[in-house]
Amino acid sequence: MPANHSTVLRSVAIAATAALCGPLLAACTSTPKNASDKAAAPATVTVQGIAISSRPDLAAMLPADIRKAGVVRVATDVPYPPFEMYESEGSRTIVGIDVDLGTAVGARLGVRFDFQAQKFDGILPAVQAGKFDAVMSAMTDKKEREKAVDFVDYINAGPGWLVGKGNPEKIKVVTDVCGRSVSVQSGTNHQKILEQRQELCKGMGLPPITVLAFPKDSEAQLALRSGKVVADFLDEVTAVYVADTAESGSVFEAVTGKEAVGETSASPIGIGVSKSVAGLKEAVQAALQSLMDDGTYGKILAARHVPGIAIPKATVNGALD
Repeated sequence: MPANHSTVLRSVAIAATAALCGPLLAACTSTPKNASDKAAAPATVTVQGIAISSRPDLAAMLPADIRKAGVVRVATDVPYPPFEMYESEGSRTIVGIDVDLGTAVGARLGVRFDFQAQKFDGILPAVQAGKFDAVMSAMTDKKEREKAVDFVDYINAGPGWLVGKGNPEKIKVVTDVCGRSVSVQSGTNHQKILEQRQELCKGMGLPPITVLAFPKDSEAQLALRSGKVVADFLDEVTAVYVADTAESGSVFEAVTGKEAVGETSASPIGIGVSKSVAGLKEAVQAALQSLMDDGTYGKILAARHVPGIAIPKATVNGALD
């Protein structure tokens, strides 16, 4: 999912063009015709106005077949704004924080990160089956998940609540949801945290939380809109983004901070890399670290209005539990 994020995200620019180039990913030296083209990535790619060049020493770390194809196949669950979302209604072009950072890592390696939609709870099995080389989908690095993939951690983020505008149900402290219905995306770390919160409710003599899990967070939001639940539990960054952007900020409100979400520290989010693609993890880690070291990584997060989720080092399998 760092610093308190409740104020780090007031607006997020999401415009982009097909595949990799456009107002936010502009001035590419060449443009793939579409997301499935396997042509090699251009030598220089611009992400959020920052030109990123490939480094031959890092590109040499890639597995030979990926280097030859010029593409890393990346699974992502769409939509989960502002991490991954479609450019506009009806568009299949994926944009967002993960696409920005993935594009930057690929550019440094001289390849293209080809993002393709995949349901969240099916992502890790798809990577294990060889359909994808990696996953980049705001996925929390967990010990259990490390059995399926190796994580190159790239940000830290914590949870938050999405509630109705004006917080009509007065969700202010974590126990306010005891005995009430809340929504969450299935298969996520947030669902597991809610299971832990059940013990908190029980320990305080309060009724349990009714947890409604949905395949996509957009469906969890619909449950909130329709009054089926009093709140949706998700990434704090996403909660603030949705509250600010849905119908010009007139529908939802974000409730964040330790008092509201409970004793939950920010967790590392990682690029999940296939264990069967030897050398890819090391190449991705080295490329990401180079972007951190030269300031590119920080500039991209700042452009997305989320500097507070940055980390100083691209660690591998840094799960807290």
